Amino acid sequence: MLPSRRGHPARVPAALALLLATAATGTLAACGDTGGLESAGATPAARQPARLWPGLTPASSPAYDIGEVEHAPVAGVAVPGGDIRRANPVAAVQAEIAAHPDDYADAKARYHETSVRMADCGPDGAGDERGGCPVLRPYYRDLTGDGRPEMTLGFRLLPDRLTAVRVYTVEKDRLVRVMSYEDAVSAVELAGRTVIVRSPSEVAGYEYRLQWTWDADQGAMLLTSDEMLRTDDGGQHTKRPSASPSPPASPSSAPSVPPSSAPSVPPSSAPSVPPSASTR
Repeated sequence: MLPSRRGHPARVPAALALLLATAATGTLAACGDTGGLESAGATPAARQPARLWPGLTPASSPAYDIGEVEHAPVAGVAVPGGDIRRANPVAAVQAEIAAHPDDYADAKARYHETSVRMADCGPDGAGDERGGCPVLRPYYRDLTGDGRPEMTLGFRLLPDRLTAVRVYTVEKDRLVRVMSYEDAVSAVELAGRTVIVRSPSEVAGYEYRLQWTWDADQGAMLLTSDEMLRTDDGGQHTKRPSASPSPPASPSSAPSVPPSSAPSVPPSSAPSVPPSASTR
């Protein structure tokens, strides 16, 4: 999760910290305490970034559309009383399928199997645990900071081994999609105002970690971090899957998840790499 500047503890300047450490070392040495602090050596000098190609003409528009802002009202899905927990998650997916017939409707469409398996989902949106409903269990968490929960929803893109991740909020009793992403997903986490999606990498021992964070000015979850990080699997290689028969789909249900039960984001010691497009 990207940390907020508000409420951060004060940072001690490096020079002052070194001075305090040196003074403490001298004081302890004067007292004859051989187990005192020891100097770690000189602090490396700070260097400003070196700008390359200063005469390069600045770009006036992005080369690729990676879907930076997603704010799309979902037609035909009721939100009784403005409570997103009462909105039907299966209906939200069905509305998206209906809006993109080229991807789902035709027999040769890439995700035609997803539209076929929607018939296995229960009418109340809970799905059939023994069936092949592609809609995954929805999770509810306040991601915008307004005190009301948003709905984080996933569904399988079949027959490809891909997962679509969506976030919905409510505006004036209308369901609004504020995040949309699909990939070969290995894990999804919620932390504060951030959605984290982990995906396998072609590089052995690494994974992609993408973060979307709520932005009130845009009224959407923005892609704020795209990193390649070391994994904890001892360097095991996990290849990003291509289109192939999918494993059994997860059933759908619609329980609420208490905020305290959401997984935390483990700190990473690996450096990040420059951002890349979200569709690889």
